[in-house]
Amino acid sequence: MDKFRLLIINPGSTSTKIAIFENEENVFKKNLKHSSEDLAPFETITEQDDYRKNAIIHEVTEAGYELKSFDAIVGRGGLVKPIPSGIYEVNETMRKDLIKSPLGEHASNLGGLIADDIAKSIGTAKAYIADPVVVDEMEDIARYTGHPKFKRLSIFHALNQKAIARAYAKEINKAYEEINVIVAHLGGGISVGAHKNGRVIDVNNALDGDGPFSPERAGGLPVGQLAKLCFSGDVTLKDVKKMIKGEGGFVAYLGTNDAYDVEVRANDGDKEALAVSNAMAYQVAKEIGACASVLKGKVDGILITGGIAYNKQFVSFIEEMAGFIAPVKAYPGEDEMAALAGNGLMVLRKEIEPKLYQ
Repeated sequence: MDKFRLLIINPGSTSTKIAIFENEENVFKKNLKHSSEDLAPFETITEQDDYRKNAIIHEVTEAGYELKSFDAIVGRGGLVKPIPSGIYEVNETMRKDLIKSPLGEHASNLGGLIADDIAKSIGTAKAYIADPVVVDEMEDIARYTGHPKFKRLSIFHALNQKAIARAYAKEINKAYEEINVIVAHLGGGISVGAHKNGRVIDVNNALDGDGPFSPERAGGLPVGQLAKLCFSGDVTLKDVKKMIKGEGGFVAYLGTNDAYDVEVRANDGDKEALAVSNAMAYQVAKEIGACASVLKGKVDGILITGGIAYNKQFVSFIEEMAGFIAPVKAYPGEDEMAALAGNGLMVLRKEIEPKLYQ
Protein backbone atom coordinates (compact mmCIF):
# COMPACT_ATOMS: atom_id res chain seq x y z
CA MET A 1 0.00 0.00 0.00
CA ASP A 2 1.26 3.46 -0.89
CA LYS A 3 2.27 5.66 2.02
CA PHE A 4 0.68 9.11 2.06
CA ARG A 5 1.47 12.04 4.32
CA LEU A 6 -1.25 14.57 5.15
CA LEU A 7 -1.24 17.85 7.05
CA ILE A 8 -4.50 18.45 8.94
CA ILE A 9 -5.57 21.95 10.07
CA ASN A 10 -8.44 22.65 12.47
CA PRO A 11 -8.70 26.30 13.59
CA GLY A 12 -10.65 27.29 16.68
CA SER A 13 -11.42 30.73 18.07
CA THR A 14 -8.24 30.99 20.16
CA SER A 15 -6.21 28.00 18.99
CA THR A 16 -5.27 26.02 15.90
CA LYS A 17 -5.00 22.25 16.06
CA ILE A 18 -2.60 20.70 13.58
CA ALA A 19 -1.75 17.06 12.96
CA ILE A 20 0.36 15.03 10.56
CA PHE A 21 -0.88 11.64 9.42
CA GLU A 22 1.07 8.98 7.57
CA ASN A 23 -1.79 6.91 6.22
CA GLU A 24 -4.01 6.27 9.28
CA GLU A 25 -1.22 6.85 11.81
CA ASN A 26 -1.13 10.20 13.61
CA VAL A 27 2.61 10.86 13.85
CA PHE A 28 2.50 14.49 15.06
CA LYS A 29 -0.03 16.78 16.69
CA LYS A 30 0.05 20.19 18.30
CA ASN A 31 -2.48 22.68 19.60
CA LEU A 32 -1.22 26.18 18.87
CA LYS A 33 -2.60 28.73 21.36
CA HIS A 34 -3.36 32.30 20.26
CA SER A 35 -3.59 34.95 22.97
CA SER A 36 -6.04 37.85 22.80
CA GLU A 37 -3.01 40.11 22.30
CA ASP A 38 -1.92 38.05 19.28
CA LEU A 39 -5.36 38.29 17.69
CA ALA A 40 -6.14 41.91 18.66
CA PRO A 41 -4.68 43.49 15.47
CA PHE A 42 -7.14 41.60 13.22
CA GLU A 43 -10.59 43.10 12.68
CA THR A 44 -12.03 39.93 11.13
CA ILE A 45 -11.29 36.25 11.62
CA THR A 46 -10.17 35.69 8.03
CA GLU A 47 -7.55 38.45 8.41
CA GLN A 48 -5.75 36.03 10.74
CA ASP A 49 -4.91 33.84 7.72
CA ASP A 50 -1.23 34.72 7.31
CA TYR A 51 -0.57 34.90 11.06
CA ARG A 52 -1.91 31.40 11.68
CA LYS A 53 -0.39 29.97 8.48
CA ASN A 54 3.08 31.16 9.47
CA ALA A 55 2.65 29.67 12.96
CA ILE A 56 1.69 26.32 11.43
CA ILE A 57 4.61 26.31 8.99
CA HIS A 58 7.02 27.15 11.84
CA GLU A 59 5.77 24.24 13.99
CA VAL A 60 5.81 21.74 11.13
CA THR A 61 9.30 22.62 9.93
CA GLU A 62 10.62 22.73 13.52
CA ALA A 63 9.32 19.18 13.91
CA GLY A 64 11.49 18.16 10.94
CA TYR A 65 8.87 17.89 8.18
CA GLU A 66 9.42 19.50 4.79
CA LEU A 67 6.33 21.09 3.30
CA LYS A 68 6.97 19.35 -0.02
CA SER A 69 6.65 15.98 1.72
CA PHE A 70 2.88 16.39 2.09
CA ASP A 71 0.55 14.74 -0.40
CA ALA A 72 -2.53 16.67 0.71
CA ILE A 73 -3.53 19.47 3.07
CA VAL A 74 -6.97 19.07 4.65
CA GLY A 75 -8.58 21.93 6.55
CA ARG A 76 -11.70 22.03 8.68
CA GLY A 77 -14.63 23.25 6.58
CA GLY A 78 -16.23 26.57 7.44
CA LEU A 79 -19.55 28.34 7.05
CA VAL A 80 -19.74 28.15 3.28
CA LYS A 81 -22.96 27.70 1.32
CA PRO A 82 -25.05 24.63 2.21
CA ILE A 83 -23.54 21.64 0.37
CA PRO A 84 -23.92 17.84 0.29
CA SER A 85 -21.49 15.87 2.44
CA GLY A 86 -18.12 14.81 1.12
CA ILE A 87 -14.66 16.19 0.50
CA TYR A 88 -14.19 19.29 -1.64
CA GLU A 89 -11.08 20.66 -3.28
CA VAL A 90 -10.57 24.30 -2.36
CA ASN A 91 -11.15 26.55 -5.37
CA GLU A 92 -11.51 30.29 -5.90
CA THR A 93 -15.29 30.18 -5.50
CA MET A 94 -14.88 28.51 -2.12
CA ARG A 95 -12.16 30.96 -1.08
CA LYS A 96 -14.49 33.89 -1.77
CA ASP A 97 -17.24 32.33 0.33
CA LEU A 98 -14.86 31.46 3.17
CA ILE A 99 -13.85 35.13 3.26
CA LYS A 100 -17.26 36.77 2.88
CA SER A 101 -18.95 34.10 5.07
CA PRO A 102 -22.54 33.88 3.76
CA LEU A 103 -23.71 32.22 7.00
CA GLY A 104 -21.51 34.23 9.36
CA GLU A 105 -17.91 34.39 10.54
CA HIS A 106 -16.33 31.40 12.24
CA ALA A 107 -12.74 30.37 12.93
CA SER A 108 -13.28 27.16 10.93
CA ASN A 109 -13.44 29.34 7.79
CA LEU A 110 -9.67 29.66 8.11
CA GLY A 111 -9.17 25.91 7.63
CA GLY A 112 -9.71 25.91 3.87
CA LEU A 113 -7.92 29.23 3.36
CA ILE A 114 -4.76 28.20 5.20
CA ALA A 115 -4.76 24.74 3.61
CA ASP A 116 -5.00 26.33 0.17
CA ASP A 117 -2.23 28.84 0.93
CA ILE A 118 0.15 26.07 2.04
CA ALA A 119 -0.78 23.78 -0.87
CA LYS A 120 -0.09 26.57 -3.37
CA SER A 121 3.29 27.25 -1.76
CA ILE A 122 4.17 23.56 -2.13
CA GLY A 123 2.91 23.28 -5.69
CA THR A 124 2.61 19.49 -5.60
CA ALA A 125 -0.23 19.02 -3.11
CA LYS A 126 -3.89 19.96 -3.18
CA ALA A 127 -6.04 21.51 -0.46
CA TYR A 128 -9.39 20.14 0.69
CA ILE A 129 -12.15 20.60 3.22
CA ALA A 130 -14.47 17.80 4.34
CA ASP A 131 -17.98 17.64 5.81
CA PRO A 132 -18.30 21.21 7.10
CA VAL A 133 -21.03 22.10 9.61
CA VAL A 134 -23.24 23.40 6.76
CA VAL A 135 -23.61 19.97 5.11
CA ASP A 136 -27.21 19.92 3.90
CA GLU A 137 -28.89 16.67 2.84
CA MET A 138 -32.27 17.36 4.44
CA GLU A 139 -35.45 16.24 2.74
CA ASP A 140 -37.61 19.12 1.51
CA ILE A 141 -40.43 18.15 3.87
CA ALA A 142 -38.05 18.61 6.83
CA ARG A 143 -37.39 22.26 5.96
CA TYR A 144 -40.89 23.49 6.79
CA THR A 145 -41.36 25.27 10.11
CA GLY A 146 -44.94 26.48 10.33
CA HIS A 147 -44.56 29.87 8.69
CA PRO A 148 -43.06 30.78 5.29
CA LYS A 149 -40.90 33.51 6.83
CA PHE A 150 -38.90 30.81 8.60
CA LYS A 151 -37.04 27.76 7.31
CA ARG A 152 -35.28 24.95 9.18
CA LEU A 153 -31.54 24.95 8.49
CA SER A 154 -29.03 22.11 8.47
CA ILE A 155 -26.14 23.18 10.73
CA PHE A 156 -24.66 20.31 12.73
CA HIS A 157 -21.56 18.30 13.61
CA ALA A 158 -21.41 16.72 10.17
CA LEU A 159 -17.73 15.72 10.27
CA ASN A 160 -17.95 13.69 13.47
CA GLN A 161 -21.46 12.35 12.82
CA LYS A 162 -20.45 11.02 9.40
CA ALA A 163 -17.19 9.52 10.73
CA ILE A 164 -18.98 7.71 13.58
CA ALA A 165 -21.73 6.43 11.26
CA ARG A 166 -19.11 5.04 8.85
CA ALA A 167 -17.21 3.41 11.73
CA TYR A 168 -20.38 1.70 12.97
CA ALA A 169 -21.23 0.52 9.45
CA LYS A 170 -17.77 -1.04 9.18
CA GLU A 171 -18.25 -2.78 12.53
CA ILE A 172 -21.44 -4.46 11.35
CA ASN A 173 -19.90 -5.31 7.97
CA LYS A 174 -22.09 -3.00 5.94
CA ALA A 175 -21.56 0.12 3.87
CA TYR A 176 -22.66 3.45 5.36
CA GLU A 177 -24.92 3.81 2.33
CA GLU A 178 -26.72 0.57 3.26
CA ILE A 179 -27.79 1.44 6.80
CA ASN A 180 -30.06 3.75 8.78
CA VAL A 181 -28.66 5.16 12.02
CA ILE A 182 -29.39 7.96 14.44
CA VAL A 183 -26.29 9.84 15.62
CA ALA A 184 -26.35 12.14 18.66
CA HIS A 185 -23.30 14.38 19.00
CA LEU A 186 -23.11 15.68 22.57
CA GLY A 187 -20.68 18.57 22.99
CA GLY A 188 -20.86 22.31 23.58
CA GLY A 189 -23.68 22.09 21.07
CA ILE A 190 -25.89 19.05 20.52
CA SER A 191 -27.03 17.67 17.17
CA VAL A 192 -29.16 14.59 16.56
CA GLY A 193 -29.27 13.40 12.96
CA ALA A 194 -31.32 10.81 11.05
CA HIS A 195 -28.92 9.08 8.64
CA LYS A 196 -30.69 7.22 5.84
CA ASN A 197 -28.55 5.29 3.35
CA GLY A 198 -25.62 7.69 3.61
CA ARG A 199 -27.59 10.96 3.85
CA VAL A 200 -28.60 13.00 6.90
CA ILE A 201 -32.20 13.59 5.89
CA ASP A 202 -33.17 15.48 9.05
CA VAL A 203 -31.20 17.09 11.87
CA ASN A 204 -31.69 19.87 14.39
CA ASN A 205 -29.89 23.19 13.96
CA ALA A 206 -27.17 22.75 16.60
CA LEU A 207 -25.92 26.34 16.35
CA ASP A 208 -28.81 28.57 17.38
CA GLY A 209 -32.00 26.95 16.23
CA ASP A 210 -33.77 24.00 17.76
CA GLY A 211 -33.43 20.59 19.36
CA PRO A 212 -32.13 19.71 22.85
CA PHE A 213 -30.47 22.30 25.04
CA SER A 214 -26.73 21.82 25.52
CA PRO A 215 -23.99 22.98 27.91
CA GLU A 216 -24.15 26.49 26.43
CA ARG A 217 -27.11 26.62 24.01
CA ALA A 218 -30.78 26.98 24.82
CA GLY A 219 -32.09 24.68 22.07
CA GLY A 220 -35.76 24.94 21.16
CA LEU A 221 -37.44 27.57 23.34
CA PRO A 222 -41.19 28.26 23.71
CA VAL A 223 -41.61 30.83 20.93
CA GLY A 224 -44.50 32.71 22.51
CA GLN A 225 -42.56 33.31 25.71
CA LEU A 226 -39.47 34.22 23.70
CA ALA A 227 -41.43 36.76 21.64
CA LYS A 228 -42.79 38.39 24.80
CA LEU A 229 -39.28 38.63 26.24
CA CYS A 230 -37.95 40.22 23.06
CA PHE A 231 -40.55 43.01 23.26
CA SER A 232 -40.51 43.43 27.03
CA GLY A 233 -37.93 46.21 26.93
CA ASP A 234 -35.80 44.29 29.41
CA VAL A 235 -33.38 42.80 26.88
CA THR A 236 -31.51 43.77 23.71
CA LEU A 237 -31.06 41.66 20.58
CA LYS A 238 -27.50 41.02 21.74
CA ASP A 239 -28.80 39.76 25.09
CA VAL A 240 -31.22 37.36 23.42
CA LYS A 241 -28.57 36.04 21.03
CA LYS A 242 -26.28 35.33 23.99
CA MET A 243 -29.12 33.60 25.82
CA ILE A 244 -29.71 31.34 22.82
CA LYS A 245 -26.05 30.61 22.10
CA GLY A 246 -23.35 30.97 24.72
CA GLU A 247 -25.36 31.60 27.88
CA GLY A 248 -28.10 28.99 27.59
CA GLY A 249 -28.30 25.39 28.79
CA PHE A 250 -25.95 24.45 31.65
CA VAL A 251 -24.60 28.01 31.73
CA ALA A 252 -28.07 29.43 32.43
CA TYR A 253 -29.17 26.75 34.91
CA LEU A 254 -25.90 25.91 36.66
CA GLY A 255 -23.41 28.68 35.86
CA THR A 256 -20.96 26.49 33.92
CA ASN A 257 -20.50 25.08 30.42
CA ASP A 258 -18.29 22.27 31.75
CA ALA A 259 -20.28 19.05 31.36
CA TYR A 260 -17.75 17.09 33.43
CA ASP A 261 -18.14 19.58 36.29
CA VAL A 262 -21.91 19.05 36.14
CA GLU A 263 -21.40 15.26 36.18
CA VAL A 264 -19.18 15.50 39.27
CA ARG A 265 -21.67 17.78 41.04
CA ALA A 266 -24.52 15.40 40.27
CA ASN A 267 -22.54 12.40 41.55
CA ASP A 268 -21.71 14.34 44.72
CA GLY A 269 -25.40 14.82 45.52
CA ASP A 270 -26.18 18.16 43.86
CA LYS A 271 -29.88 17.62 43.11
CA GLU A 272 -30.17 20.58 40.75
CA ALA A 273 -27.16 19.45 38.69
CA LEU A 274 -28.66 15.96 38.44
CA ALA A 275 -32.09 17.31 37.46
CA VAL A 276 -30.70 19.57 34.72
CA SER A 277 -28.40 16.83 33.40
CA ASN A 278 -31.31 14.39 33.28
CA ALA A 279 -33.46 17.00 31.52
CA MET A 280 -30.81 17.35 28.82
CA ALA A 281 -30.60 13.56 28.40
CA TYR A 282 -34.41 13.46 28.28
CA GLN A 283 -34.47 16.01 25.44
CA VAL A 284 -31.75 14.12 23.53
CA ALA A 285 -33.69 10.85 23.83
CA LYS A 286 -36.88 12.63 22.78
CA GLU A 287 -35.08 13.95 19.67
CA ILE A 288 -33.82 10.44 18.93
CA GLY A 289 -37.43 9.26 19.04
CA ALA A 290 -38.37 11.94 16.54
CA CYS A 291 -35.57 10.81 14.23
CA ALA A 292 -36.81 7.22 14.52
CA SER A 293 -40.16 8.34 13.14
CA VAL A 294 -38.35 10.14 10.29
CA LEU A 295 -36.69 6.80 9.48
CA LYS A 296 -40.09 5.06 9.79
CA GLY A 297 -38.79 2.84 12.57
CA LYS A 298 -36.11 1.24 10.42
CA VAL A 299 -33.05 1.98 12.55
CA ASP A 300 -29.88 -0.13 12.64
CA GLY A 301 -28.26 1.68 15.54
CA ILE A 302 -28.32 4.70 17.84
CA LEU A 303 -24.82 6.15 18.17
CA ILE A 304 -23.86 8.52 20.99
CA THR A 305 -20.69 10.56 20.51
CA GLY A 306 -18.97 13.74 21.72
CA GLY A 307 -17.47 14.60 25.09
CA ILE A 308 -20.65 14.04 27.12
CA ALA A 309 -20.74 10.43 25.89
CA TYR A 310 -18.07 9.74 28.55
CA ASN A 311 -20.83 10.24 31.15
CA LYS A 312 -22.15 6.69 31.58
CA GLN A 313 -25.16 7.78 33.63
CA PHE A 314 -26.17 10.23 30.88
CA VAL A 315 -25.87 7.55 28.19
CA SER A 316 -27.79 5.07 30.35
CA PHE A 317 -30.62 7.58 30.72
CA ILE A 318 -30.84 7.85 26.91
CA GLU A 319 -30.64 4.08 26.49
CA GLU A 320 -33.46 3.55 28.99
CA MET A 321 -35.70 5.91 27.02
CA ALA A 322 -34.70 5.08 23.43
CA GLY A 323 -33.12 1.62 23.57
CA PHE A 324 -36.36 -0.01 22.41
CA ILE A 325 -35.79 1.60 18.99
CA ALA A 326 -32.39 0.07 18.20
CA PRO A 327 -29.11 -0.91 19.89
CA VAL A 328 -27.41 2.06 21.57
CA LYS A 329 -23.63 2.37 21.32
CA ALA A 330 -21.40 5.10 22.75
CA TYR A 331 -18.34 6.51 20.99
CA PRO A 332 -17.02 8.93 23.63
CA GLY A 333 -15.13 12.01 22.52
CA GLU A 334 -14.47 13.02 18.97
CA ASP A 335 -11.51 12.82 16.62
CA GLU A 336 -12.03 15.48 14.00
CA MET A 337 -8.39 15.29 12.93
CA ALA A 338 -8.61 11.58 12.11
CA ALA A 339 -11.93 12.16 10.34
CA LEU A 340 -10.38 14.89 8.16
CA ALA A 341 -7.37 12.66 7.45
CA GLY A 342 -9.65 9.75 6.57
CA ASN A 343 -11.44 11.84 3.97
CA GLY A 344 -8.13 12.97 2.49
CA LEU A 345 -6.86 9.39 2.32
CA MET A 346 -9.94 8.27 0.42
CA VAL A 347 -9.12 10.85 -2.26
CA LEU A 348 -5.42 10.01 -2.40
CA ARG A 349 -6.25 6.31 -2.71
CA LYS A 350 -8.75 7.14 -5.46
CA GLU A 351 -11.57 5.53 -3.49
CA ILE A 352 -13.66 8.67 -3.99
CA GLU A 353 -13.51 11.75 -6.21
CA PRO A 354 -13.42 15.18 -4.56
CA LYS A 355 -16.54 17.23 -5.20
CA LEU A 356 -16.69 20.58 -6.99
CA TYR A 357 -17.73 23.57 -4.93
CA GLN A 358 -19.73 26.03 -6.99
